[in-house]
Amino acid sequence: MENNSKIYVAGHRGMVGSAIVRKLTAEGFTNIVTRTSSQLDLRDQNAVNEFFEQEKPHYVFLAAAKVGGIVANNTYRADFLYENLMIECNVIHAAHAHDVRKLLFLGSSCIYPKMCPQPIKEEYLLTGPLEITNEPYAIAKIAGLKLCENYRSQYDRNFISVMPTNLYGPNDNYDLKNSHVLPALIRKFFEAVRDHKETVEIWGSGKPMREFLHVDDLADACFFLMQTYSGADSLNIGTGTDLSILDLAYLIKDVSGYEGELVFDASKPDGTPRKLLDVQRLHDLGWKHKISLDEGIRMVWQEVTLNQEIFAQ
Repeated sequence: MENNSKIYVAGHRGMVGSAIVRKLTAEGFTNIVTRTSSQLDLRDQNAVNEFFEQEKPHYVFLAAAKVGGIVANNTYRADFLYENLMIECNVIHAAHAHDVRKLLFLGSSCIYPKMCPQPIKEEYLLTGPLEITNEPYAIAKIAGLKLCENYRSQYDRNFISVMPTNLYGPNDNYDLKNSHVLPALIRKFFEAVRDHKETVEIWGSGKPMREFLHVDDLADACFFLMQTYSGADSLNIGTGTDLSILDLAYLIKDVSGYEGELVFDASKPDGTPRKLLDVQRLHDLGWKHKISLDEGIRMVWQEVTLNQEIFAQ
């Protein structure tokens, strides 16, 4: 990519898309094209085709998606499947039809089978059943990956796919009904400190193991791959290390200064027992994460304490 290349970031107001825009801007890229969902409905094929015909972007970061945590994924199953399929099909096909030079598709680590060997290698895709609570979202993301793979094989398109691990950072979703575990815990501890609560309730047993990557590191990895990688294989993006939800809760407790007790509600679902990505391929290409989990959580805690309006969004 040249600094004046026209780059379309789909989903620029989301956590991932906004981080990619920040990274591109910091690197001196000035011709970034964006549209809000009210300006361009990516589920509308005609609207997407008209947009690509008008703007003719050279490069595309496909970060737009309908996302959420266990509750949202399991409640709005049809919506998660339909909307993500439509977004991916429309943008990827339009990128092909309008000769986009390169497209990077953001998948998700939830595409891998529930009981995958750990750490999860890219080749484990489609080797077993998915986690049932987020199966529709995972199927949609697998379809996006396969679209890129097959537009490459049939039409020689330079479309690449990446599979990020669990993300956190600026522009995260802190709605307790729809958020992922880390931002949900941040909000719970913030409110517990503010309201002097004696206990903080945490869903599940605390035993599941999870990996977390700061979204600015993800944006850095995507930028790196867009500049250097044109392989057919999808790539995992993560830290290569994980911790239990229990240890995560105590880490956030330490950062927050909360002095009450933690109560784990084992009647609530745990989800996948462990989900650690093998990131050796990415490391071999020359990229590693820079922000430690402790540092990243402290950055997020500072952000939410300085701007409590985040929780109202």
